Amino acid sequence: MKKVLCAGEINVDLVLQGYTEFPVPGKEVLVRDFAMVLGSATAIMAMGLARLGTPVAFVGRAGEDVWGRFCLDEMAGRGIDLSRVICGGGLKTGVTVSITHPLDRALVTYLGAISALTGRDVPTTSMAGFHHLHSSSFFFQEGLRPDFPDLFARAQAAGLTTSLDTGYDSHEQWDGGLRATLEHTDLFFPNEVELAALTSTGDPAEGLRRLDNGRTRVVAKLGKNGAMTLDGGRAVHVPAYPVETIDTTGAGDSFNAGFLHRWLQGAPVVECLRLGAACGALSTLGLGGTAAQPTLAEAEALVRSRA
Repeated sequence: MKKVLCAGEINVDLVLQGYTEFPVPGKEVLVRDFAMVLGSATAIMAMGLARLGTPVAFVGRAGEDVWGRFCLDEMAGRGIDLSRVICGGGLKTGVTVSITHPLDRALVTYLGAISALTGRDVPTTSMAGFHHLHSSSFFFQEGLRPDFPDLFARAQAAGLTTSLDTGYDSHEQWDGGLRATLEHTDLFFPNEVELAALTSTGDPAEGLRRLDNGRTRVVAKLGKNGAMTLDGGRAVHVPAYPVETIDTTGAGDSFNAGFLHRWLQGAPVVECLRLGAACGALSTLGLGGTAAQPTLAEAEALVRSRA
């Protein structure tokens, strides 16, 4: 079984679910439910991989506070190796308030310790024994972002494959070293909004072609329209699996976990897309990003049921 090292952000999500109307300044609204759950794209991805049976270790920073302890307890409970996580240093753990609805969500984030992680915290020696390096939230990780090209280059020189998810660029510049990082990236996971912003086209297939650098497999997550990638220059598309969605938080990260789990096994790309789509769909059946993440058997059962 190939082992994955995830390097990235650790934060807690405070999820307010089922609003009657979206809040506006000066007005209070009620929601149907609330949960405190593990957040952050890289951590949710790591949790999804571990749930599928992939051995995972994590590199990140967290504060020595109630939020940090909660996050690390959640990750340890899924069997993730946390020996490389750095705690303390006067930092506060990041917090995201997620205001969700079955059709969409809005996020407000305090980055805290997320910004403190740098490439120095992920030395090449920490990669020994691993086969793959993954990171998410490229644009949120302000400390790590300048080091991403070097980090991924070092990983590949050490024999690891690599994968990256951008997350949204709040400054809407859509670079900051991203293209230099993609030169050392095997799998890139933008969603439909990010793909359109990066390529200036609303056509996913054309967007994939514009990002084609001859090395990186770009996998576009298209929400209710499924997922797509290029294979030999041809667009390969799988539909989404319709489910009774409760919360979309982390669905894209669970997709990443499913795709990567299958990809590390050397499976055909369409099988990777299907498992990713199943994991993303099933993850929406619970509140927060990790509560409903499926086991491999559960995800494969959904794929078979819609074959």
